[in-house]
Amino acid sequence: MSRRNRIPDVVSILIINKAPMDYKISFNNRRDLLFTRVLKLRVNEYFEEAGLSRYHTPAMVWKTIVMMGLYITPFVLILCCGFPGWLNMVLYVVMGIGLAGVGMSVMHDGNHFGYSANHKVNRLIGNTIFLLGADAYNWKIKHNKLHHIYTNIYGSDEDINSRAILRFAFAAPLRSYHRYQHWYAWALYALMSLSMIFRDVSKRWEYRSRGVTNISPELFRRSMVWLHVSKVLYFGIIIGFPLLFTAMPWWQVLLGFLLMHIAAGIIMSLIFQMAHVVEGPVQTLCDENRRVDHSLIVHQLKSTADFARHNKLLSWYAGGLNYQIEHHLFPRVCHIHYPALAPIVEATTREFNLPYHVHPRLTDALRSHFFMLKKLGREKV
Repeated sequence: MSRRNRIPDVVSILIINKAPMDYKISFNNRRDLLFTRVLKLRVNEYFEEAGLSRYHTPAMVWKTIVMMGLYITPFVLILCCGFPGWLNMVLYVVMGIGLAGVGMSVMHDGNHFGYSANHKVNRLIGNTIFLLGADAYNWKIKHNKLHHIYTNIYGSDEDINSRAILRFAFAAPLRSYHRYQHWYAWALYALMSLSMIFRDVSKRWEYRSRGVTNISPELFRRSMVWLHVSKVLYFGIIIGFPLLFTAMPWWQVLLGFLLMHIAAGIIMSLIFQMAHVVEGPVQTLCDENRRVDHSLIVHQLKSTADFARHNKLLSWYAGGLNYQIEHHLFPRVCHIHYPALAPIVEATTREFNLPYHVHPRLTDALRSHFFMLKKLGREKV
C-alpha cells in the first residue's frame, strides 16, 4: 500500500485538529505506543491484502445517490404533484429521514476527509450540509476538533455539555428537574436539527470570540457573508418554493418544515447518544493542569461504544455510526469499511487488555441510554 493510503493514527488527528487553549486538554501519548503500532499495522494490512483503498467504494457512491434522492425526491413531488395535505406531511417526514441519512452517511464522511483521496471531492460532499440548512465550518469545529479529541470530557466536548434542561455529564450542575429527564429528553431530541440551523450564526461568533476560529479577519468576514447567503437560499427554497409553487397554505408549509426537522432530529440525536451517553463508556476528568493520564487512543476506547453491529440496515442507513469505536480511531476511513475493521479492533483491544464497549442490539443501546439519563439526573460526579 502506498504511503498516501496508509491510515493516520488518532494521535496525528489530534495534531491536525488543534483546539484553543480554553478547550485544550493534554493526553499522555507516550503510553500505549505498542498497541497503537500493532493496531495501525493490522488495519493497514487489511487494506493491503484486500486490495482496497480506505476511501469510498462503488457501493458508497450508490449510497450517496440514494440518500440524496431520499431527501430531494419528496420535495420535488411536493412541488409538482399537488398532493392532499396529509400526503405532503408524510413526504416531509420522508425528507427528514433522508436529511438524517445524508448527514450521517454522506456529509459526515466528506467533512472527515474520509470520502475520497481528493480533498476537493471531500469538500463538495461535506458541503451537502448546506442543503440541510446547517453550516459545514461550525460542524467541523464542533465535531472534528472538539468532540473527536475531547470525547466525553465535560467543558471541552460540547456534545455532553448541558443544554436547556438536559444533563449529559456528571460534572455538570445537577438541578431538581433533571430527575425526570429520562422521560422528557426524548421529546427534546426532536429539536436537534432545528437547533443546528438556527444557532449557526451565533455559534460562529462564539467560536471566534473564544479563539476557535483560526482564520484571518478577512476570511472570517467572507465566511460570515456566505453563511448568511446560505441561510437565505435554504429558507428561500425549503419554505419559499412551496409557498410560491403549490396551493399549500402557509401553516401547512411550516408544519411540514417542522415535521421534517423533528424526524431528522430524533434520528440523529439517538444515534449520537447511543455511542457515548450509555453504560460502559466513561466521562473522563482531567487534573488541575488539564491533563489526562492515558493516551488519546485509549481515551477513545474508554469513552465510546459500538451498538447493533449486526443490524445491516441500521449500519447502512446510519453511515456506520453504530461502529463508533472504529470511527473514533480511524475518522479518515470511509465508514463503508467499518464492519470489516471492527473484528480487527476488538481482537487487538482484547489482546492488550483494553476496554471495548459493545451493546449487541439497538434495543440494548436504547435501554442503556434511558438508564444513563436516569443516573445523570440523580447523581453528582
